Amino acid sequence: MLSSTPSWPSPASPSPSPGLPVLLLLTRKGCCLCEGLEQKLRALDPPLALELIDVDGDPALQARFGLEVPVLQVRSGQGERQLPRVPPRLAGASLQVWLQKHGFSSQDA
Repeated sequence: MLSSTPSWPSPASPSPSPGLPVLLLLTRKGCCLCEGLEQKLRALDPPLALELIDVDGDPALQARFGLEVPVLQVRSGQGERQLPRVPPRLAGASLQVWLQKHGFSSQDA
């Protein structure tokens, strides 16, 4: 299981209800791609249950993901699964459609 070490505070994240899926954003401090994806995810309406995980805070995650961040995963009752890489130009409604296509709906969170 992934350890949670947020790279910066996330006060705008809604509190996930037990049993509902959570979107995990594996990131690192100073990564402009990570920051950009976080901003796009936080701008979605309705808001997502989003958890930031700093890969540099866990040696196993750092070894596994190295410079591949940002990485999105979904945590649910069935465990965690990695989503494909998000196309960098997606935002707003297009990003919501992409998330739904890959099994994560903002209505679930």
